[in-house]
Amino acid sequence: MGKSLEGARALACDCLQIFTASPRQWKASPIPPDRAAAFRAERAASGLRPLVVHANYLINLAGANSTFHTGSLTAFRGELERAIAIGAEYLVLHPGSGDVVKCVDSIRAASRGLDWGSLQLLIENTPGAGQHLGGSFGQLGEILAGLDGLPVGVCIDTCHAWVAGYDLVSAKGYAAAMDELDATVGLAKVPVFHCNDAKADRASHRDRHEHIGEGKLGKSVFRRLLRDPRLRAKAFILETPIDGPDAQARDLACLRQLAGR
Repeated sequence: MGKSLEGARALACDCLQIFTASPRQWKASPIPPDRAAAFRAERAASGLRPLVVHANYLINLAGANSTFHTGSLTAFRGELERAIAIGAEYLVLHPGSGDVVKCVDSIRAASRGLDWGSLQLLIENTPGAGQHLGGSFGQLGEILAGLDGLPVGVCIDTCHAWVAGYDLVSAKGYAAAMDELDATVGLAKVPVFHCNDAKADRASHRDRHEHIGEGKLGKSVFRRLLRDPRLRAKAFILETPIDGPDAQARDLACLRQLAGR
């Protein structure tokens, strides 16, 4: 985890997103208290804020398979505990595939008795299709409503929104999408955006991220997003392909230019 801080500082980042364990394996150990304390101190000294943790991709709290569901509950509880241990502000979770009520009940069950501290859980929008939850802003709002009383918000991924069917490219489509997001979730409950261009077409439901300005969304979407006065206090995180030594630096430079920085 310490290397993630070094990398973020080298890129002159303001905030960062990390994994606290392998995102594609079930097994994960608690973070030793001394290591967690050292990380918190180093992060505080770096000024990087917020710290966003992304949960394991295998977790599905909405599914019907009992064995898989039990493993998901255990893994999610571990994600919460590790994020709290290192002082993260946010933990991003994909809502999974299956039933909304089961997803909500599972989040409540896995977090029972937890001291959240300053951590907030963010449900991420998804490409949708089939039984995958979170493809629409309305469904995200439904999940949040079911978790009333818990520190929960939403993370919006631009690629996911596009391939789920939201027209972010045209000015009219962007305005309509933001109006829907505000009406169903509330912009105040969206502290983090994942800024990713998309390789796939709108409404294709194919989650394929692309470098900023090189995909179907194009630079104008991100210029509009980063200059939207309603979003000035939000954190913008890149999840674009790391397919070269300067890939992250290039995408960051592009976003900064589009933001007018």
